[in-house]
Amino acid sequence: MGTSAEAAELSKLPEGRPAAAFPLGLPVLLVRRGGEVYALENRCAHMGCPLAAGKLDGYVLQCPCHDWRFDIRDGKFLDAPELAVKIYAAEIKDGKVFVRLP
Repeated sequence: MGTSAEAAELSKLPEGRPAAAFPLGLPVLLVRRGGEVYALENRCAHMGCPLAAGKLDGYVLQCPCHDWRFDIRDGKFLDAPELAVKIYAAEIKDGKVFVRLP
């Protein structure tokens, strides 16, 4: 089921720029795109590199360490969709972003 935890204030999330957050101490990456906020584990599936320093192009986030590319909507690695980073449900409520964590 999981727990809903506050991750950030929406007004402090820049549009189209990955931002690290640590709800309940877990490394989460938040990305604001249009009216949506996407939440992923802030560790590359390859070698655990922090994705917050990655480059975002549309909905594709490129890992800064080895250039692996992930779709922020579903966490899938574009070159081998059977690999992925964890994604979390994100909800905007009262100007804050909440993330559902396991």
